[in-house]
Amino acid sequence: MAGTLRWGILGAGGIAAEFTNDLNVTGQTVTAVGSRSQEKADAFAKRFDIPLAYGSYEELVASPDVDAIYVATPHPMHLADASLALNAGKHVLVEKPFTLNATDATTLVDLAAAKGLVIHEAMWTRYLPHMIRLREIIAAGTIGEVRTVIADHNQSLPTNPEHRLQNPDLGGGALLDLGIYPVSFAWDILGAPSSVYALSSPTPTGVDRQTAIILGYADGQQAVLHTALDTAGPNTASVIGTEGWIHIEKTFYAPTNFTVYSSEQEVVETYVSEVAGRGMEYEAWELERLVAGGEPGNLPPAETVAIMGTLDEIRRQIGLTYPGGK
Repeated sequence: MAGTLRWGILGAGGIAAEFTNDLNVTGQTVTAVGSRSQEKADAFAKRFDIPLAYGSYEELVASPDVDAIYVATPHPMHLADASLALNAGKHVLVEKPFTLNATDATTLVDLAAAKGLVIHEAMWTRYLPHMIRLREIIAAGTIGEVRTVIADHNQSLPTNPEHRLQNPDLGGGALLDLGIYPVSFAWDILGAPSSVYALSSPTPTGVDRQTAIILGYADGQQAVLHTALDTAGPNTASVIGTEGWIHIEKTFYAPTNFTVYSSEQEVVETYVSEVAGRGMEYEAWELERLVAGGEPGNLPPAETVAIMGTLDEIRRQIGLTYPGGK
């Protein structure tokens, strides 16, 4: 599948590099990159053979050679940077977390609607082939009625107080960077929770070091989730039903394999993932589908806002706030 959108990359960091590489590998078109530094923009453009490099975000979003902007800046900048792109008439794919909170998420969704543009959260997991097959199996009733979702995202990451993940000024902590994956996964499988319970331990800088989350549902289902930024874990997930269960291997939120078991522990199906790149190309194709007039898919803007609301409630319970009261 070749893309027709001309992409501009806003930000020239690590996640921007991974996204751009996947688009290049899968035949999509990246025409420009913008950075706060012309030197960084030039280096990024040279690395990925991008024709245009801009030393400001304003120049990037004003480019007539760009149709869609991928926002890959730190979390607190997403609101301003995505707004900049929307006000310049560009469709926008915003790296997760979409914003710092549900209020800011609503602002972006409303702005895109007012401009007649598409805005989408870059929760790439939703569009990976193994997740599409997983939802088909659940919908077919293969494992019966889903009762429980279990997922973790634990990494051993830098503990330097100046690092982005340790810095509250940059939206640091395990929850918004790592925990958003199991939370979004639970939403994907079970929908909106009716109750939220969270327990956390902070870092010396005041962000969450590790957080345990239980989501409850009106019909009695539960999601048991965990995230941590200084201890590596299995990063697997399970979906448990009345007639069987599904085990998603490491790393559950990236292209991976899974096995479906019956209640008697017999293997019903084994899925083996085959993805050309890292897997970020699928979220770009989804934005293209939406721009072409496709109906809202697996992650409509209203659900992105609602998931941010769940994250807001978790942060409220664990006392995690960011500068400006966000």
